[in-house]
Amino acid sequence: MLIGYMRVSSVDDRQSVDLQRDALIAAGVDERHLFSDKASGARDDRPGLKACLEYLKYGDTLIVWKLDRLGRSLANLLTIITDLKDRGVAFRSLTEQMDTSTPHGELLFSFFGALAQYERALTRERVMAGLAAARRRGRHGGRPPSIDAETIEQITDALNAGASKASVCRSFKVPRSTLIGTLDRIGWTGPAKA
Repeated sequence: MLIGYMRVSSVDDRQSVDLQRDALIAAGVDERHLFSDKASGARDDRPGLKACLEYLKYGDTLIVWKLDRLGRSLANLLTIITDLKDRGVAFRSLTEQMDTSTPHGELLFSFFGALAQYERALTRERVMAGLAAARRRGRHGGRPPSIDAETIEQITDALNAGASKASVCRSFKVPRSTLIGTLDRIGWTGPAKA
């Protein structure tokens, strides 16, 4: 069975799915098997897409007018199509002429997979280079310490003098998890032995 999915980005009446509907019906999709959303492609909560993916079963073919109507990114698109393939559901995009039930479509899908992997590698490379450049300038990422250096010194002095962690938490108004994490980070192992 042929199942169609349509999406427009705007929830108001400025955009319509009419163009997509006409193309899907011309491709052989029965009007009763059309699903649609009026939402940004970047949104995860698209009820029409969710219903469409749940409706599909082994042997069906999901058809979209254009690839960007289905996925919010190349990686997201590949995840959806891979899931369909694992379930025995074919995928076809009319504009890009991609059909995973043909050798040509399989090749195109594999090419998209390689591009997504390349894109992830480039993104990781850029992030790592940016972090290295920031470190060279003396900037370090992550959350700032919850307890300043002076307070840490006062806390360790109190603990070394025999105060319990619970009393230190009450006195310095520090949550126990924050105290434990800070002590681990600075390498404090217990009261200093005389």
